[in-house]
Amino acid sequence: MPQTTSNLSNSIRTLYGSKYLEAAAAVRNYDQFSTGKDYYEVETAARLGSSITLPFLSVLPIATAVISQTVDITPRQFRDISVVITPTSRADAVDWAEAVDTQVFTDYGEARYRAIGDQMMRSVEWVAINTALQGSLVQRGAARASLDAGTAGHLLTDANIAEIQTWLQTLRCPYMIAAEGINNWLALMHPAVYYNLRVGGNIVNVGIYQDKEIILNFELGKVGPFKLLVSGDAKVFAGAGIDNASAVATTIAASLGGTANQALGTTIEVASASNISVGDWLNIGTEETGNTFDANLERVKWVSTSSTTITVVGAGPNGGLLYDHAVGEAVNNNDNVYPVLYGSPYSMVKLWDNQMESEFGTIVGPKMQGAVDQFGVLGWKWYGGYGRARENCLVRGEYASGLEA
Repeated sequence: MPQTTSNLSNSIRTLYGSKYLEAAAAVRNYDQFSTGKDYYEVETAARLGSSITLPFLSVLPIATAVISQTVDITPRQFRDISVVITPTSRADAVDWAEAVDTQVFTDYGEARYRAIGDQMMRSVEWVAINTALQGSLVQRGAARASLDAGTAGHLLTDANIAEIQTWLQTLRCPYMIAAEGINNWLALMHPAVYYNLRVGGNIVNVGIYQDKEIILNFELGKVGPFKLLVSGDAKVFAGAGIDNASAVATTIAASLGGTANQALGTTIEVASASNISVGDWLNIGTEETGNTFDANLERVKWVSTSSTTITVVGAGPNGGLLYDHAVGEAVNNNDNVYPVLYGSPYSMVKLWDNQMESEFGTIVGPKMQGAVDQFGVLGWKWYGGYGRARENCLVRGEYASGLEA
């Protein structure tokens, strides 16, 4: 059903400035692990086809024999192997009735472009996330479902980072060479685990005795060879850790009315409000115990309860929900698990069809359609993919956060 003046009633003949209400621009985080220039030719392939094959040659072994005076040496031969990367596609669109453009006095026309661009960026980033956080190189203090915010050994420390440094050096992961000639790797994390790192004993001592800005300005930007990339958009395995002592284990129930359970809504309906208390973080969506991720999973802060109607603050543009939630979706307050991705910009390969406007796809429209061009449509499409080129350059750390203890 197209957008109509009735289902966009809050914008008809109003003068709200939507810039106050827009969501923050999407940030590419995991894409940064695929910017290595080694694969420039692959990244800009004119047409992708059904797959791209990326070859690798073996390293020659150390020569240990002395040159003979009577017998020629035996030349070596390379071994090779290849990684196959299969591109995928993504697209979406919005539509509206022509009357919307004639009656809406907000900047709805401009806002829909921004919304489409934001969705395109987040959708492509989601493909990168699902590639980056796979693999078998994992550091964690316990199985994911047992990670506990109240256990010191399950939190991120500088010792964890030092251990990962030895892993990557031993596995010969190439560095990113900064303009100053400094060797760097990347460590991408959520602020909830960055907190544990920043207030850790060794970091605090450095702040007290050597670099006060680490503490006073919260400027901890690097540990060892790792540049720290800290973002609230970093992936969270919400509710994947140990069950809370006062466990919330319920589901979304049918709405009693209004905008409950819907994007921008400030309430959710739950089957049971048992154990929900002031200040809780609630996770809505599929518990991610494995490496299959729920794109609509989100975390909200509990504000108040009236029977089974829970008022929440979320990450939506108005402080409400980000996404629509269907009846039956899980709601829990388990400890969260925060993956930290360690690696190099040479870790992944990024593919895209360069007949699009850019590596992040192309805008389609706006165009009018219908018998008398009474409906408008604006969309985007993208063809591309990410591949794990170097398994020795991607380590996934998994940690709880002391903020949830």
